[in-house]
Amino acid sequence: MLKAEAVLSSSSNVMLPFAEDSGSYSCAGRGYQHLNSTAQNFRRYSTLLYVAVGVGLCGISAFLAVVFWRSVAHRASHQWKGHTTAEKIYTGIAEALKSSDRMALLMALLMIVGAFGTEWSVKYNQQEICALNGSTVFMNGTFTHPEHLTVKQTSWIIDPVMGVKKDDPFEEPDFSGRVESFTDEQKHFSLKLSDVMKKDEHQFCFRIITNYDKERWTGVPGVQLRVTELLVEAPEEVTEGQTADLTCKTTCNLTDPTFIWYKNLRPLTTKTINNQLHLQTVSSEDAGSYICAVGGSQHLLSTAHSLRVRYPPKNVSVSISPSGEIVEGSSLTLTCSSDANPPEKNNTWFKGSTPVGEGKTYSIPNIRSEDSGEYTCQSRNDLGERRSTALQINVLYPPKSVSVSISPSGEIVEGRSVTLICSSDGNPPVKIYTWFKGSTPVGEGKTYNIPNIRSEHSGEYTCQSQNDHGQRRSTAVHLNVLYPPKRVSVSISPSGEIVEGSSVTLTCSSDGNPPKKNTTWFKGSTPVGEGKTYSIPNIRSEDSGEYTCQSRNDLGERRSTALQINVLYPPKNISVSISPSGEIVKGSSVTLTCSSDGNPPVNYNWFKEGGPPAVGSAQNHSIINITADHTGLYYCVAHNDHGALSSAGVPVSFKGYPVILYVALGVGLCFIFLVVLTAVFWRFRGSITEAITIHFKSSTNPE
Repeated sequence: MLKAEAVLSSSSNVMLPFAEDSGSYSCAGRGYQHLNSTAQNFRRYSTLLYVAVGVGLCGISAFLAVVFWRSVAHRASHQWKGHTTAEKIYTGIAEALKSSDRMALLMALLMIVGAFGTEWSVKYNQQEICALNGSTVFMNGTFTHPEHLTVKQTSWIIDPVMGVKKDDPFEEPDFSGRVESFTDEQKHFSLKLSDVMKKDEHQFCFRIITNYDKERWTGVPGVQLRVTELLVEAPEEVTEGQTADLTCKTTCNLTDPTFIWYKNLRPLTTKTINNQLHLQTVSSEDAGSYICAVGGSQHLLSTAHSLRVRYPPKNVSVSISPSGEIVEGSSLTLTCSSDANPPEKNNTWFKGSTPVGEGKTYSIPNIRSEDSGEYTCQSRNDLGERRSTALQINVLYPPKSVSVSISPSGEIVEGRSVTLICSSDGNPPVKIYTWFKGSTPVGEGKTYNIPNIRSEHSGEYTCQSQNDHGQRRSTAVHLNVLYPPKRVSVSISPSGEIVEGSSVTLTCSSDGNPPKKNTTWFKGSTPVGEGKTYSIPNIRSEDSGEYTCQSRNDLGERRSTALQINVLYPPKNISVSISPSGEIVKGSSVTLTCSSDGNPPVNYNWFKEGGPPAVGSAQNHSIINITADHTGLYYCVAHNDHGALSSAGVPVSFKGYPVILYVALGVGLCFIFLVVLTAVFWRFRGSITEAITIHFKSSTNPE
């Protein structure tokens, strides 16, 4: 048994026992349930192995006993002079243990023990990891252990302290859903930690628990995790023409990072030096929001840094409102726009070369023909000034008093004919008339005819009158076409899947003019309700079916297309059967069948009580060539998207010989061997004693 002392592995990891390594543990991480099968694999060793182990251990013990007793007899024949028989025997044994034969015996024992053991070691691929906040890290390595031990469980601990027991840290809410661990038969281990955060900065140590309570080890020092954010360090503001350096900084050293830069969330192709972005000659286009990231983790961005660039006014322009042709008597506003940092201090307006006003806008109320001409604005800030290109203002006299009339007047019913007539006053006279429904042109000419009018012709109509100097549109006239219900439809709330026990509301929608007077609901061809909505509280599976609504107004009625309601429910009425029935014989095959009712159709999982998490995932579970390992209580779990239901257990057993019988056979053979060996020693005991007595007398009585 190894003591609680430091052992240095070949990777310079010191493994120390901790208080938390005491006790008995048994668990398997999610996704690695196959590790629990180790104990079951031992039970599958052949009968020959059990017999061989028993006979082998007996042979080694007999060999050591013969060597030891030969040494005792040899030393007693030379050193018993002047002693009693008992003293001679004890002295011979003591001398044998003090002599080089003791070393031979100890060496033999050590060789036997050493054949079953190797050195403890835990090797981490990295002792220190620097990771970006929000990234995923992997802590990998390998381990070894004495070969006579069996690993029952591996786990991880955080910041171990000598003599202090700590619970499994990954059971804490902070690690929920973020940790995956893995160990394989080649003694590789790995820890995957997702979405790392600053508070994850700990030392992570790999722990090994074996089949002996005191043979438990932790590899320390472990892997030190450091977590860093990306931070852009740069000047807040520069002047156009200067240089600027932006640096992507971290609080720890990332492994071979490649830095990527973004401006306004678009990647930059500018060459970077290590973690620095160099802007040789800054221009106004360089202003923006800068973010850095590391290659392979582009989704983990630094906080944005806004770089401001100071520059004189540029792109100075003038806009006019309202736009389009300028009609005498209207009001006009000119707006000066420019791009400058800091913003422009003032704007000066010019007509030709004459200053006419100050400010961002210049207004001309009740415009006259003499206001025609070229207008510019000059924008100025602390770094310079610039004037816009000229804007030409030309005052026109467009048509006026444009209006629309309807013939015939009164109610408009679907199927009749309607004529719209446009009237206007303009100078020169109007040459072109254009008709619009909403904003869409629908015709030309002074009149617009709609034969056999339909509901889709309802809307606002205008006509636009145009002469050589402008155009004007009339105020809108509304056509209201009356028609019976159409486009009748049913909607369901809440939308999505319908689960048994929930409440459902159906809503009937239709298009009719005038609006519908009443609504009738049908399930199939049977009326079930009245009103715009139809509610089904605590819906059951028998409520499934096709539902329609019928909408009615003064001009007619129409029924909707059918809405299919499909009620979903969890598994019910679960049962298990076994085939063939009757007594099960070793080596035969059996099939377990699970049956259940559910919507949507159910899936099945089979479990063996006390066994691995799942032994099957189909409705039928077959056991081929049944052995003792297959015996036990089996049950199935039926599940769908809305629930799960477990069956009662079904026992599977047969009549056969247990493994303990073979172990007993090996022990029995060992016992017979020891009895024979003892009889041989007892048979020659008298001869050995006589020889020793004669030798003793000849030594004390030379006569």
